[in-house]
Amino acid sequence: MATATARWRRFLRVDPVPRLASCGNEAIAFFTRRDLLGEDPGPVSSLWTLRAASRVLSRQRPDGSFSYPGGKERLRSRANYDQIETFRQLGAMVEKHGLDRGHPALARAAEFLFSFQAAEGDFRGIYGNQHATTYAGAILELLVKAGYTRDPRVARAFRWLVSMRQGDGGWAIPVRTVGVPFPEFLDPLRHKDPVPPDRHQPSAHLVTGMVLRAFAAHPRWRCSPEARAGCRLLVRSLYRRDAYSDRGDPLYWERVSFPFWFTDVVSALDTLSRLGAGAEEPAIRAALGRVRRAQRADGTFGFILLRGKDPDLPLWICLSVCRSLARFLG
Repeated sequence: MATATARWRRFLRVDPVPRLASCGNEAIAFFTRRDLLGEDPGPVSSLWTLRAASRVLSRQRPDGSFSYPGGKERLRSRANYDQIETFRQLGAMVEKHGLDRGHPALARAAEFLFSFQAAEGDFRGIYGNQHATTYAGAILELLVKAGYTRDPRVARAFRWLVSMRQGDGGWAIPVRTVGVPFPEFLDPLRHKDPVPPDRHQPSAHLVTGMVLRAFAAHPRWRCSPEARAGCRLLVRSLYRRDAYSDRGDPLYWERVSFPFWFTDVVSALDTLSRLGAGAEEPAIRAALGRVRRAQRADGTFGFILLRGKDPDLPLWICLSVCRSLARFLG
C-alpha cells in the first residue's frame, strides 16, 4: 500500500497522515504505519500492554463480562445490559488495542457473549426474547476480527443471518417489520417468543449495514451472494432516509462512533470498501465527496461524535476514513 497512498491522500483537502503518525497515541500511530504507510511496526501484540489497554482490561470481571453503568430494569435484565457493555468493550479490545483470541481476557469476553447465543444462531437478550439482527451482526463482526473465523458457533450465526434476510435481500429488525414499537418489544411477558419477520416489508439500512460488517470481516462470507446483494442495497441507501423510524432521519449518517456501533457514513464506507464496491458508483462517489467536504483544517472530520469519552475519538474516525479511502482510491 505504501506505493499507492498518494492518490487518496491527494483526494483530501488536508493530508492527515502526518498528524495520525505523530499524534502521541501509540495505537493510532501503529495502525497508521501498518495500514496507511505500508510499514512494519512490529507485532500487534505490542499494543496489548499499553496503559490504555490495561485500563480496559482492569474492569473485566472473572466471567469475562463488563458491568453496564446504569440501565433500567423494566427494559432489560442486568445480564443483558452486561451483554451490551461486553460487546462495547470487546470493540475497544479488538479495534483500538488489536487483541485477538490469543489474549485470555478477550477469550473470556468472547465466551461470555457466546453464552447468549441461541440454538438458532443469534445472540439473544438485548431485545428481550426478540431477534436482534443489529447486535447479532455487530457482535459477529468483532468475533471474526478476533480470530473466531472457523469457530462452528460463528458459522451458525452466519447461517442464521442468511435465513433472516428480507425479500429485498437486506435485513431489518424482525419485530419492527410487523409494527411492534420500542420499547414494547423488549417485554418478554408480552412477547414470549421471537416474532418472525414480515419478509414483504423493506429492509433497513441501519440493520443491513450492521449485518454486512460481519460479512465484510470474514474472508469467505464476504464473497457470498448474500453479501453482494446486501452491498448493492447499502450503496443505494447512502445518505437516504431509512424505511424505519429507529434512525430514520438522513442526519444520522453523519453521527458516527468508533469502534463502530450503528450504521453511519464512516462504518458504511468501511464495509463497502471491504466488500469490493467501487468508488465509481455514483452513490459512493457522492458520499466520498461529502466526507471530503467535512474535513477540517486539522485533518479530522466534522461529524457528530457519539458514544465516546476518548479524547482521541476524532483521530480514530480519521484513521477509519483513511483506511476506506485507501481501499477505494488506492
